[in-house]
Amino acid sequence: MGRMPYRRRRVLVTGGAGFLGSHLCERLLDAGADVLCVDNFFTGGRDNIVHLLDHPHFELMRHDVTFPLFVEVDEIYNLACPASPVHYQHDPVQTTKTSVHGAINMLGLAKRLGARIFQASTSEVYGDPEIHPQPETYRGNVNPIGPRACYDEGKRCAETLFFDYHRQHGVNIRVARIFNTYGPRMHPGDGRVVSNFIVQALKGEPITIYGEGTQTRSFCYVDDLIDGFLKLMAAPDEIIGPMNLGNPDEFTIRQLAETVIELTGSGSRLVFKPLPADDPMQRQPDITFASSALKWQPTIALRDGLTKTIPYFEDLLAGSRMA
Repeated sequence: MGRMPYRRRRVLVTGGAGFLGSHLCERLLDAGADVLCVDNFFTGGRDNIVHLLDHPHFELMRHDVTFPLFVEVDEIYNLACPASPVHYQHDPVQTTKTSVHGAINMLGLAKRLGARIFQASTSEVYGDPEIHPQPETYRGNVNPIGPRACYDEGKRCAETLFFDYHRQHGVNIRVARIFNTYGPRMHPGDGRVVSNFIVQALKGEPITIYGEGTQTRSFCYVDDLIDGFLKLMAAPDEIIGPMNLGNPDEFTIRQLAETVIELTGSGSRLVFKPLPADDPMQRQPDITFASSALKWQPTIALRDGLTKTIPYFEDLLAGSRMA
């Protein structure tokens, strides 16, 4: 990124105390920004940003984005929304409100301020894809009334709002579709496959695989993803997205489980349970657009990223950090 490119620019990060948001706040501070972190702490945690609280250019505000926010900033990263099934299905109506009302409120703020705004969308907009890997031109195969729809359709509607605000009001937008991401500060109880497998392996518990473990995912380490965020936000104004950001290296769920067992030295065995409703069998990003437009591609291999992630969960389980 170069040294201090933000030069005290004021940057709002909604969902800033979450897994991705906390890493983004760090990187923005390192780049010279004044960061306003907004979070309602439904899934985010103060422990994720406690090391930033004394930073002279960091400010924390407890706020729910389903209500309007009146602040003065130069850029907005809208990351606020529970992103794992166990959390977003806990209160599905609120999940949809967070995606839709949150987008409306943040876009209204961006319109008023003339601020550039980034939307953290998701690969879930592709549903259980019939095209593999998924390019941005693919319109998806989503069940609009299924148990995952509160998140999938909420994010799809948020994208609609972003592009309509861009066309109708000239708002300067960036839309990223995020594929499976992992790393330190993942919530240990979020039900995501990487955190599930690591926690189960470290506890010596059976590792739960849904279906036969042949479904595939592409896992991107958090540092690579944040690089993509910053590059997309800094891109020329005609590059608005939607843009896939993820690691195209594809692994079966069973391969992931076996790698986690190996790296943790665990004696855990694999157990198999029925596949949840609407769980996609394949998920792999086509990152041609990001590679050509941003010169971005992930650099951290799965084994290396897991090696960086496992000690975080070891610390959690040892009680040195709050879960």
